Amino acid sequence: MNTHEELVRELKSLRKGRGVHAGRIGERIGPALRVLCGVAKDDGPVTIREKLVARLAELAEQLPEDLRLVTVAAFGLTADVRMPLYQDRVGWAAPRIDRDTRTVRRRVDEALDQLAELMVTIPPLPDGAWHTAELNVVVTLDRPQHEVLEQYRVVADRDGLYELDFTSPAFELRGPLEVDVLYGGTLRAGGTARGRVSFTPPEPLAKGETHAFAVRYRFPRPQVLRSYVVRELEQPCELFDLRVRFARYHIPRQVWTLRDATGSHGGHQQRVDRAGEIHQRFRRLSPGRSYGARWDGDEVENELYEQHCSCADRSAPRNTGSAEEQVWNVS
Repeated sequence: MNTHEELVRELKSLRKGRGVHAGRIGERIGPALRVLCGVAKDDGPVTIREKLVARLAELAEQLPEDLRLVTVAAFGLTADVRMPLYQDRVGWAAPRIDRDTRTVRRRVDEALDQLAELMVTIPPLPDGAWHTAELNVVVTLDRPQHEVLEQYRVVADRDGLYELDFTSPAFELRGPLEVDVLYGGTLRAGGTARGRVSFTPPEPLAKGETHAFAVRYRFPRPQVLRSYVVRELEQPCELFDLRVRFARYHIPRQVWTLRDATGSHGGHQQRVDRAGEIHQRFRRLSPGRSYGARWDGDEVENELYEQHCSCADRSAPRNTGSAEEQVWNVS
């Protein structure tokens, strides 16, 4: 089930009973609505309701007038339609669009379908300290030390932003890890604990200000990134560009691209090019969804390089052992 289908299903469930004013509202909304309405894990019922009403009302304004009105009625978004039953709100809307209740129900279904499209297309306004405008990631697996280079362009969402916290690709990996800032600021002392990176720009950022920086990670053990997965982001991201370069004698048999997925499995098969690389670009990433690439632990014979590189060394050893899949958070 894709995001659009999940949203339609969750919106249909939310319209039942008292709509957004139902009791235990935190249990009434599904994971897709939580993410696309900006609902945090620790939000209470009042905050959840406020975010739902604001998001639904904002998007309803972009619908045709009849669909806007039935949306307001379906969820009880205004004081004059806070009725205990969905059928009562349908009856309230019928004379206002000059249609019978059966037609109103069809219009509600049409409105929910368009609302789901708008939610996926138009990300919620970030309510955190910053968000990512662009993230370029290069993973090199053809060196004695595997490396990950992350180049960020971020936007401050509040004044006086002096520190940025995000998840490191070292999350849940064992052993030492080298982390270097290449430009744009410094790492806070002790700021890479528990898989988190605390980054400090040269000067505090003002609201709306853009800042660029780059961080490089080096992994001491080659097998650490053997089955690499890019996973959920914590904040909205407008553009995510990913390149992975495999070692000459360790081209995986299968590579999959994850795009707007749930979890770190599945995906669409991706071809490795003649240089032993894959390249993917993702736009308008939604928090809580998975994006990136994963591959199996088995390598093919050196066909790619034997066909396209006359200097291929056929005597090079092959490592046929598989490694556990590792997870990397890019936000």
